[in-house]
Amino acid sequence: MGAGVTGLTCAVRLAEAGHRVDVLARDLPLETTSVVAAALWYPYKALPQDRVTAWSASSYAVFGELAEQDTGVVMLPGTEVLARPTADPWWAAAVPDLFRGPAPQGYADAWSFTAPVIDMPVYLAWLRTRLDVLGGTVTRMSLPGLPTTDGVVVNCAGLGSRLLAGDHDVRPVRGQVVLVSGVHLDRWWLDADGPTYVVPRSRHVLVGGTDEADDWSRTPSPETATEILHRATRLVPALAGAEVVGHRVGLRPVRPTVRLETEGRVVHCYGQGGAGVTLSWGCADEVAGLVADLT
Repeated sequence: MGAGVTGLTCAVRLAEAGHRVDVLARDLPLETTSVVAAALWYPYKALPQDRVTAWSASSYAVFGELAEQDTGVVMLPGTEVLARPTADPWWAAAVPDLFRGPAPQGYADAWSFTAPVIDMPVYLAWLRTRLDVLGGTVTRMSLPGLPTTDGVVVNCAGLGSRLLAGDHDVRPVRGQVVLVSGVHLDRWWLDADGPTYVVPRSRHVLVGGTDEADDWSRTPSPETATEILHRATRLVPALAGAEVVGHRVGLRPVRPTVRLETEGRVVHCYGQGGAGVTLSWGCADEVAGLVADLT
């Protein structure tokens, strides 16, 4: 259940393991929140720390391999700036090259590392093609609850789990981004205050963002877009004069902890917050193990 990055990645891993896989989803891959994601590898709004670090490290390794293919994945250096001196992030063990560097003017601290950056429309199309090759299917279907089947149901419905699993602990955190062109950048930038992030893509630069809890609106706000661009240009002055070519809004499925567990013959895998891409392969590997235990 679910055709975003979590659902498709789990489907691919299960099909690779020899299972017949049928993906049912209200929204097709290029209609999901995943397609809006900045898709910079970064554990954001996802807990618990130990499991998230492990899932993130596993995904990092897979993305490193996918970057050598035509998948929409690139490995790109970048820097996170900080308003005050800060200890290394709790997820530091998941990346091989994190190092402290001189902070840009106006910031007190900074660290840099190489991260996977994923062009989501390209990558989601690649995942779906990979699933097709493995014999899996994707069908648009809106259901009032989890389906009844003799097989195993894997619930990757994100916010849809409020209805499908009756779980009101998963809540939306709205994120708005702006797409700009006319500027070339060879690294990503992040300032957690805001949050503000600038992520190069193949045809444009994605600029974000917002962090608005319990806001269900998918309509871009012009005022918010102006404020995002102001923050981003302070962080990356090269953005001044860039041409705005698009606006996007996504609703992150945030939960106190990621739910990855079995319930009868259902495997739940949702609540990855702003780290669905970052955790995707690590979570999918664990899902495949749980499904193997059930079959």
